[in-house]
Amino acid sequence: MDWLESLDPHWTWFAIGLVLAAAEIAVPGFFLIWMAGAALITGLVVWFLPLGVPEQVVLFAVLAIIFVFTGRRYLTANPIQPADPLMNDRGARAVGEIVVVTRAIDGGTGRVRLGDSEWLAKGPDAEPGSRMRVSGHDGAVLIVEHLH
Repeated sequence: MDWLESLDPHWTWFAIGLVLAAAEIAVPGFFLIWMAGAALITGLVVWFLPLGVPEQVVLFAVLAIIFVFTGRRYLTANPIQPADPLMNDRGARAVGEIVVVTRAIDGGTGRVRLGDSEWLAKGPDAEPGSRMRVSGHDGAVLIVEHLH
């Protein structure tokens, strides 16, 4: 344990900051990154100012609180827009696509083929082999209409 006591405190804060940043990458949520920033800034301050351990911990805590609330306010005002908002919404991705009826739509329900998969479908009556357009979805059920 003598090696632990011989470490300069700023290296400890830098290590804590890097561990928190790595944890943010492993468990994303935009929380630990602010703590990592507080640890890195604490390391910089401790590098230039000889602070005792209690002062270092207080500095870290104050910076962490400021960074977390400032980051939260910023992200609330400037939400992150996904590159593909429909990535996890297969039904919404299908809107506008042409499908082929595989099981007759009779009484408002049937089955259609979209790509390499079959979907439950709701829409006007249609015979197998008919081509229809997806106009919406209700969960995992595609809403279809005749082509115009």
